[in-house]
Amino acid sequence: MLKLRHSLLLLLVCTAHQVSASPADEADFYTLNARMIAAARNGDAGTVRELLEEGAAPNTRNRGGNTALLLFAERGDAAMVTFLLERGVDPRVPNLDQVTPLMAATSAGCLACVEALLAKGAGVGARDQIDKSAATYAAAGGHVEILQALVAAGADLAERDRHALTLLMWAAGYGQSTMASHLLKAGVDPGLRDDRGKDAAMIAEELGHAETARLIRTAQGRNVR
Repeated sequence: MLKLRHSLLLLLVCTAHQVSASPADEADFYTLNARMIAAARNGDAGTVRELLEEGAAPNTRNRGGNTALLLFAERGDAAMVTFLLERGVDPRVPNLDQVTPLMAATSAGCLACVEALLAKGAGVGARDQIDKSAATYAAAGGHVEILQALVAAGADLAERDRHALTLLMWAAGYGQSTMASHLLKAGVDPGLRDDRGKDAAMIAEELGHAETARLIRTAQGRNVR
């Protein structure tokens, strides 16, 4: 009987210890994650690596919904993008603006980042909250090689957003003549108009990109002064 009471007492003590320890353990876990995402925001790759080894969750997100992967992708840090993907970070998780790591890497012009993300299943079909795709970011940024990689992964050069803007229009709006030339050679239609009735040349002219406008006008077969 004494042995039974002693065993029950030990069980109660152990259970009480586990219950009391859980909130502290949980707090430590969240602190670890917070430190990791803060380090990622500051571009501190070494600390991120250390905290992941200590048990930080790879898919932790900050208040803006950014994972460490997205934060390093927008910095164009191919080494950390590859490392985080190898640690199991989901390449498809967007932030609260629906920007994905692939879009962030494309905007940064990091081809190696884009290739690593695509190899791990980052989808090219995702669109952010204003309906921009990774291909849109590539066209606007003038990143021809990245756009080629996206097309090889399934992106459509003929895509249009909810305002009927084409990739050529995005290139025109940012004065990206090399990208515009690439798109025209790939066969995109320079005569298409957006929901305001403007074509790519008009957009380029309106925003002061004379060279890009001239290039598109030539493709349209019009006389250019």
